[in-house]
Amino acid sequence: MRRDPNAGLLPHVPGRNKSVLFSRWVHGTTLFLFCIALVCLASAQQSVLTSRNDIARSGANTQEYLLEPSNVGKASFGRLWTAPVDYQVLAQPLYVPNVTIRTGPFQGTVHNVVYVATMTDSVYALDADDGTQLWYASVVDGGVPASGQYLPCGHLGGFTSEGIVGTPVIDLSTNTMFLVAKSVFNGTVTHNIHALDISTGLDQVFPVPITATSKSIAGRVKNFTSLHQKNRPGLALVNGILYMGFGSNGCNDGNTGWVLAYKTVNFQQFGFSLQGAFNTSPDIGFASIWQTGNGLAADGAGNVFVSTAESTQVGQQIFGNSALELTPEFPWNPPDQIPNQPAQFFMPWNVSFLDEHDLDVSSTGPILLPDQSPGPPGCSQDPCHVLLAAGKQGIVYVIDRDNMTGFSQDGSDHILQEYSLLNNGELMASPAYWNGLVYYTPGGTPIQALQVTSGSAPLVPFAQTAQRYIGAHAPTISASGNTNGILWVLSGSALDAFDAISLKLLYTSDQSGTRDKLPKLAHFATPTVANGMVYVATQTTVEAYGLFHILNITTGNNQTAQVLNQLPVPIQVVASDPYTGQPVVGTTITFSDGNKGGTFGNRSPVTNDQGMVSTTYTFPKKAGTYTITISAPTFGDITATETATPAAPIKLLTYAGARQTGVEGTVLPKPLTAEALDAYGNPVPGVPVAFSSNQGGGFNPRSIQTDTRGFASTYFQLPMEVVKVIVTASSSGLKSATFVEFSVAGAP
Repeated sequence: MRRDPNAGLLPHVPGRNKSVLFSRWVHGTTLFLFCIALVCLASAQQSVLTSRNDIARSGANTQEYLLEPSNVGKASFGRLWTAPVDYQVLAQPLYVPNVTIRTGPFQGTVHNVVYVATMTDSVYALDADDGTQLWYASVVDGGVPASGQYLPCGHLGGFTSEGIVGTPVIDLSTNTMFLVAKSVFNGTVTHNIHALDISTGLDQVFPVPITATSKSIAGRVKNFTSLHQKNRPGLALVNGILYMGFGSNGCNDGNTGWVLAYKTVNFQQFGFSLQGAFNTSPDIGFASIWQTGNGLAADGAGNVFVSTAESTQVGQQIFGNSALELTPEFPWNPPDQIPNQPAQFFMPWNVSFLDEHDLDVSSTGPILLPDQSPGPPGCSQDPCHVLLAAGKQGIVYVIDRDNMTGFSQDGSDHILQEYSLLNNGELMASPAYWNGLVYYTPGGTPIQALQVTSGSAPLVPFAQTAQRYIGAHAPTISASGNTNGILWVLSGSALDAFDAISLKLLYTSDQSGTRDKLPKLAHFATPTVANGMVYVATQTTVEAYGLFHILNITTGNNQTAQVLNQLPVPIQVVASDPYTGQPVVGTTITFSDGNKGGTFGNRSPVTNDQGMVSTTYTFPKKAGTYTITISAPTFGDITATETATPAAPIKLLTYAGARQTGVEGTVLPKPLTAEALDAYGNPVPGVPVAFSSNQGGGFNPRSIQTDTRGFASTYFQLPMEVVKVIVTASSSGLKSATFVEFSVAGAP
């Protein structure tokens, strides 16, 4: 149901399709709807099933056909609805269109659904069009979310309860949402895997407790301990295998980095000797995987890529501040079967410096670029498979995924490029990729777009914002293929939108007072763009931003009438929903001339069953152009331009040029100007005016019509004598204007 604040609830349109980009209603004997170009392109809605939109973690929805730079602005775009949730949301909202709900009061109905998971182990299915709660599920597994003594250093994340942290993943082939829930049961902290039916919120299998064991080369056995671990990165689903990453609760207190894998068919850990568990530092711990929430990345072959945080030393099985590749064939063991080894890794040469200064490489997650052909120099094959990793320091590591180079002690990194961002603070957000551009949001600096090239420098500067970025939230792209790109960013406490090419600011939620203002955001929150709307989860709510309803003037614009007269044709407006193309019924539309004094037949009419309203308008007594503003809540304002002409002229007034003095026979320096006025003091154009004198003299011109300002001007040559001259400006039927001028003798 799409809610109109003035009209209650409108009829719900199940599974609305955005193939109609927007509608324009034209009134004749009937009202008809037509859709514009790109209908075929827009026929499919784009689901958001995983963190950052895809397994490469691009952060881009390239099938967004409604939002574009031309219609995202404060007049036409803003908050559409708000839905409450029980606590903070760190996970990115997910979106699925055309879901048949099979539980509760909405059973059997079809909805576009946004799914939100909270830090109290709650999951909400909300109608994506109006925020109605379709179902709710609690996955505390008989316990309570971790808090207090069961959440060591958890307050460092700005929350006191830790439930679902990492973004879930949805498998549409089985209509299943997979998530990891943290809870406390009988004094024991546990992580459980849930497989929820997206149509009911019910577990499809019994929750699966997470356990894992690793073994180091030295023989040290390490068990997974939920008390010290957090599932911060988004989950990855690749070829039927569910991958999840773990790190600390916010400080190093017995944690280590883990990557775990489970088969979704039976929830058995996937792997051979290590049973689907990889420990980033099995001997000493640390080396967390957190990635500011960015999901684990994977390529088409199912290889998984992660980045890690600091350790306390460098060693054979210590992969702190590194980017790692884990392969599915021999899970995290190379062919020689040394335990707990990645297939490949990259570790910066200055890793000890990064460790000592808390400059985590895991402050962003790896992002996989599309195949580059030709690739940059130094790439091991064509096409080149490129991975981007970066850390708090603001260094972007451009890595060949087929030759990640490991660790070098010669004072240099043998990778494709290291690009230094303009970074006065910290880089604490994963980038977005679209159309050959990579977007980074380092704190305290402008947002930066880098172009991906095949040159000696794979990344080169392209554009940056005029504004400095504030915060630590990953950017998101919406686009129609390679056009109409918009960069969406949560900066400070605002939702900002930029043209993705120029990085010019299009919209910010702080522009319109409290109308669009966001509640307080959660740690590392990420917006989701889908189906013409932007969804932002906060500490207490889910906020939906989108296009306001459309108002179109069908008749009555650009009319002319005399002052104090009614326009010949009523102003008629039709209201429609930009998402469905349907008329908006029962909404109050307000007409205003900005308190100019005109009179409306109905200043606040209500739309009829065709979404139409009309009103007459009578001008006040002042001539000129009048702007009629037509508005309603959740609508973009539109204006009509109407012109009031003067009434019939009644008099001429002396406006300028009187009481001049000149030498006899010369032309006075200033023109003599008369003004034609109607009964209300409005200047009247087109009035014929003749000038005459009681003492002779000459006029240039003698006769003229008043101009658009109601003025008639002439130059006057004084007579050849010393005399007082009376000049008269006259027009048939009008009161005349007179000018007194003085002709004096010249020098002796």
